[in-house]
Amino acid sequence: MKIRRWLRWVVVAFALAAAVAACGSTSTSSKPAAASSPQPTSEPTSGSAAQKQITDNWTEFFDPKTPVDRRIALLQDGQTFAPVIKSQAGSALASQASASVSKVAVTSANQAAVGYSILLAGKPVLANQSGNAVYQDGMWKVGASSFCGLLTVESGGSAVSLPAACKASP
Repeated sequence: MKIRRWLRWVVVAFALAAAVAACGSTSTSSKPAAASSPQPTSEPTSGSAAQKQITDNWTEFFDPKTPVDRRIALLQDGQTFAPVIKSQAGSALASQASASVSKVAVTSANQAAVGYSILLAGKPVLANQSGNAVYQDGMWKVGASSFCGLLTVESGGSAVSLPAACKASP
């Protein structure tokens, strides 16, 4: 129960942040626009180099020190989830959350399976999860379906409060 409550706050913070950014066309950030846009680096789409990039990007996405704009850039269709990500970013629980990637298997030029755990203060609270990464806009990103799955866990399995993008996903 305590883990579910914590995870809910973490996921809600990430998800709400993503939703807010998607709703507005202006930015309240004092950072230059270039800092908030994705930085594609001709990332490989196969092999160990792709696995490393996927691991790095997943870890960065869930790192509480990663700026919100960068998190949005690291999530598939991130602007859709900007309000959720922005709202979660200020949470005390979110500041202690992170992810550990245990396995990456590139399944195609634009899809990969990811094994990961969500950590709170460095301790697993949601261990051995399965997710996906998607190659989009020239970079590997956390799959929207993985993010929606975490939001669903956070909401106790209910889809009622999930962003519309999660409800539309198969």
